[in-house]
Amino acid sequence: MKAKVLIVDDDTSMCELLAEGLIQHGYEARWNASPQQALSQLAEGDFDLVLTDINMRDMSGLELCQKATEAYPELPVIVITAFGSMETAVQAIRAGAYDFITKPFDIDVVAIAIERAVKHRVLTREVQRLQRAVDESRRFDELLGASQAMKEVYDLLERVGESESTVLVSGESGTGKELVARALHRRSKRSGGPFVAINCAAMPEQLLESELFGHTKGAFTDARSARPGLFVQAKGGTIFLDEIGDMPVGLQPKLLRALQERTVRPVGGDTETPIDVRVVAASNRDLETAIEERKFREDLYYRINVIHVELPPLRARGADVLLLATHYLQHFAAQSQKDVRSLDADAAEKLSAYAWPGNVRELANCMERAVALTRNETIGIADLPEKIRSYRTSHVLVAATDPTELVPMEEVEKRYILRVLEAVGGNKTLAAQVLGLDRKTLYRKLDRYGSERSNS
Repeated sequence: MKAKVLIVDDDTSMCELLAEGLIQHGYEARWNASPQQALSQLAEGDFDLVLTDINMRDMSGLELCQKATEAYPELPVIVITAFGSMETAVQAIRAGAYDFITKPFDIDVVAIAIERAVKHRVLTREVQRLQRAVDESRRFDELLGASQAMKEVYDLLERVGESESTVLVSGESGTGKELVARALHRRSKRSGGPFVAINCAAMPEQLLESELFGHTKGAFTDARSARPGLFVQAKGGTIFLDEIGDMPVGLQPKLLRALQERTVRPVGGDTETPIDVRVVAASNRDLETAIEERKFREDLYYRINVIHVELPPLRARGADVLLLATHYLQHFAAQSQKDVRSLDADAAEKLSAYAWPGNVRELANCMERAVALTRNETIGIADLPEKIRSYRTSHVLVAATDPTELVPMEEVEKRYILRVLEAVGGNKTLAAQVLGLDRKTLYRKLDRYGSERSNS
């Protein structure tokens, strides 16, 4: 939609000149030579910005700016002045002006200033809306988000909650896979039982086997007494096998047997112990790729992948970035007892543009840092980490005006495939879907690119 600008200047020829120039730049421009009438006009029309001269007979632009911003706090005002002194600039800002432009001016400069101001207003409104929406937004236990991608996740979790079926939760690191597992446990018939979690990538094979299945006295050095494993400890509840894709290959057949037979044999023991647990597994690895690489058993994959819940990365969740940022801002402000109330529009823009490779976990850390460092009631760009402040979206460039910069089609394909793989966090199955290739074709191309690098 075109931004609607109200021009105020007691010089009608200047009004007409500005209106004509802004219309040519795609804006809807109205003008009024009377500042008093312009204030009344603001009440009647939904304007996105006021552009006013500073020196007018009936009312100065500074007075108009002050009255307009008091009545409409979200409405940006840009002041035009023939006196480009620092004192004038300070007076304009104190009166509530968003920006000021000195005469003589170029209409292109005016148009750019208006675009920046209107964008700032849109972001400010969005931040305010999200602050109101945090407590009202749809949640699934500790999961928070209103994007379509998360709504689909919630719908699936609601249907799966009371099921006894094994669930595989996939997604990049930091997307909230354990939150999903805990939410499923609380929504299940087993909610009165224990929730037991273990990271399958955090310990060597022998220790992990003992943790999962237990051990008998003397089964290994330091096994001074028998100990039940987590499968037994989780009786009547849920066991969460995090990072199952990194489980040692030698232990995978034993886990498969336990899931099939619903019994476990402790290390050093010769008797089976029945288990009564629901299994939720999670992985940030592409398990289908791991199967192709013989790092994960296909039969175990099908045993744990009865119901598949895929969590979207934060970069695919749109406005959820600002919704979550506002939530964490409020959380950490209350925790640290600091009077930090909101994000400013520029900080919101930077947060929205960033790719969030660490997903929700990275965003939470970012907001905790910002709340800790800020000296203001509002989080600004200066409070954000440098990598977010300086982030620029990467692009795959395939065009050039210099013939020497042009590359063969095969090189363009290579760059694009590698860019897509980077964008999906290295998930080859997802990359193949995005590219419209079967996985074997994608693997073959990636192997060739790897060979090219090693030979170069």
